[in-house]
Order: sequence, then structure tokens, then C-alpha cells
Amino acid sequence: MRRKLVVGNWKMHGSIAANKVLLEGIIKGVHDLHEVDAVVCVPYPYLCQAQSLLLDSNVAWGAQNMCSNNDGAITGAVSPAMLVDYGCTHVIIGHSERRNLFHETDDTAAARFNAALAAGLTPIFCMGESLEERESDWTDYIVGRQLDSIIRRFGPLVLEHAVLAYEPLWAVGSDQAATPQQAQDVHDFIRRRISRCNASVASAVQVLYGGSVTPANAAQLFAMPDIDGVLVGRASLKVDDFVGICKAANVQT
Repeated sequence: MRRKLVVGNWKMHGSIAANKVLLEGIIKGVHDLHEVDAVVCVPYPYLCQAQSLLLDSNVAWGAQNMCSNNDGAITGAVSPAMLVDYGCTHVIIGHSERRNLFHETDDTAAARFNAALAAGLTPIFCMGESLEERESDWTDYIVGRQLDSIIRRFGPLVLEHAVLAYEPLWAVGSDQAATPQQAQDVHDFIRRRISRCNASVASAVQVLYGGSVTPANAAQLFAMPDIDGVLVGRASLKVDDFVGICKAANVQT
């Protein structure tokens, strides 16, 4: 059975003082939850703080992006090796905000995905469609293209060491989450797409939903057969909300 995974994406939020309160609250809140894995992906400047506070807890930490190069004259970039130095286990790759605001592409996301794996990190590879694309019935095409950017280059077996995340752009940062059935339909499509290449990988890979996840809708999402967890934005910045989502996952496992 696939374990449930709850990943908090802090985006560009946080301060040393606020982070301490948040992380200590999460540590306490999930301490007795043994059937769900929790991860927080924090801004680069706070990786040291996350490592210090979360060490020896049952909460892992990761980053929100990285460069595909291991080193070099690349001003402002952060390498996968640097993330490993700070004890990161996960890194978000190809988030819609990176694609839209920083013009990242399927090709650059795939390169970072592969670099993360090579460094021993677990990439959380994001896919999703815009509202216009959904209304034009292009969801399967867009998500399939983004998924194929990995499978076509590296083969399906690399997904054994990765996490996939379906995050519809129209739900990210809004109050309009996909319904559990809408999310399930895309998760089922993703799994069937992988199964065309390797059925065992399709059955084993964790696929998360991201987009306005809250404690109020988490249990219904987790009840869907192909939703293995969630990528949480705003709710990951509130102790009660993030812990509540983890508790919902712990019950559904």
C-alpha cells in the first residue's frame, strides 16, 4: 500500500521568529502520527533553521527549486549538492509558479528532475493545466506532455524514486480547489499513462494533489484511490491547518 505524504510548500513566506513557532508546533502536532510522512519545503535562507529544528523529529525538510548544475559560475543559483549539505530529502521541481513567472519549461524541469535524482534527492515533479486549458478539454494533453518530458528522456523506472504532483493552475493560490473526483480523474490518467510503459511503477509511484488544500477538504481527497497525498500551500503556514491535514492523511492510510 502506498503511504500518504503531506508536503508543505511555504513559497516566499517566513521569518526566523515565525518559522520557529510554526516548526515547533508542527513537530508537536505530528509526533504521534505514524502512518503519514510530513515534509516542509522552505525558502533557501531557512534551510539551516529547518535542519536544526527538525533534526530527530518525524518531519523531513526540502527546497522549492534548485539548479541542474552541481557547481559553477552561476550567480544566484543553488545546486542539488548544497541542498544535500543541509539535509534536504525532497525538492519541488516544475511548480506552476516557476513555469509561469520564471518561464521554466518542460526541458529545464526535466533536467533539474534528473539532477535531483543523481544527488539522492526525491524530486516532487509538478504538472497541471490552466483554467483555459481545462475548459478547452486539454487537461490530459497538458499533463501528459509534462509527464512525458520525464518518461521520454529517462524512462519510467526513474519514477520509482520520485513523487508526482498534480496541481491545476486554476486551483493554486485560490479558493477554488478541484473536487475530489476531478483530482481523482487526473491522478487516474497519470497512473494509466505510466502503466503503458511500466505497470509496477504506475502502481507504486506516489501522486499528490496540490491546489487550495485545507483540513476541510483533505479527508475527501485522501479517500480517492489514486490520491496518495497533498502538496499544501497557504495551509502549510498555519500549525493547526497543516497538522489537521496530516491527521486526515493518517486516518485514511
